[in-house]
Amino acid sequence: MTLGDGTRCVHAGLPPAEPGAPVGPQPVLASQFHLGGARTYGRAENPTWDALETAIGDLDGGTCVVFASGMAATTSLLRTVLRAGDTVVLPSDGYYLTRTYVRDNLAALGLTVRELPTGMVWTEDMVEGARLVIVETPSNPRLDVCDIAAVADLAHAAGALMAVDNTTATPLGQRPLSLGADVVFASDTKALSGHSDVVLGHISTADPDLAARLRSERTGSGGVPGPFEVWLAHRGLGTLDLRLARQAENAAAVYEALREHPRIRGIRWPGSTHDPAHEIASRQMRRFGGVVTFEMESAEAADAFVSAATLVSAATSFGGLHSTADRRARWGDPVPDGLLRFSCGCEDPTDLVADLLTALDP
Repeated sequence: MTLGDGTRCVHAGLPPAEPGAPVGPQPVLASQFHLGGARTYGRAENPTWDALETAIGDLDGGTCVVFASGMAATTSLLRTVLRAGDTVVLPSDGYYLTRTYVRDNLAALGLTVRELPTGMVWTEDMVEGARLVIVETPSNPRLDVCDIAAVADLAHAAGALMAVDNTTATPLGQRPLSLGADVVFASDTKALSGHSDVVLGHISTADPDLAARLRSERTGSGGVPGPFEVWLAHRGLGTLDLRLARQAENAAAVYEALREHPRIRGIRWPGSTHDPAHEIASRQMRRFGGVVTFEMESAEAADAFVSAATLVSAATSFGGLHSTADRRARWGDPVPDGLLRFSCGCEDPTDLVADLLTALDP
């Protein structure tokens, strides 16, 4: 029987039912274990990790390794795969810290780094000689989209591994491994955990050898997650289907309300037929999520808008229960000063739209 998304989220990673036992997995906070069994030390293994890794791996369609943060996952992938003199392809319009880390922390490797925009027409020469090709689709913050299967084909023909940052889409919105990617990774601080109370990340792959190397990197580098944070993420994962449905409903409503507003320009949401990325997104995404991006006249106008909205907070993450907005230029993203990444929460759509339109009234 093929199970639906909601059922899979609720039951993912649960232990077999046992009379008198807790219904859901409980956090194991131990840092050391009596020797002679399967476990030894908390930096190498923990049953709470196992439960969440089983859950996410099932949703991603691969073997999952959890990390202390999304950047811990990203940097572990880079250190595990890349060697001195390699060529790596990065999204020029994706999460800025990925580019910053390669430039500032991996300079000694003498890498050749190609930074390419997500929404371009990808060709063979762009991935020629690469060891690793990373795309982020939809990209953060502009929400551009690339054809995962097509880029994977190009990468593989060039002898490269292809990895997808799936933070914006989540495993319910998109399954890159089934589209040909070798690796999928994400910041689970965002929608997967969904309650703005966890910092976490993961990598999933269909290659068991690569998964083993990533686990070894996690143990050796110390990029290990706390068991309590992992347990919170697993608890939040159970409502991912419900939260994404409401957030996408809100995103659609916000997009329609603001699309022709005189103070808004450049609004993006791949779920709309008006969006330039919709055609590709609709072929590879199973749902479109709750993030909308748009521009206002200036940084001051954007900040004033967020301050005037009563249901919106200024915050630099996304995917939580509460609607938030982040003016990305403040962090160094190469975007206009007035660009806002707007994360729709789980409020009632009518209330959220009314609040935004009131806040836009000069």
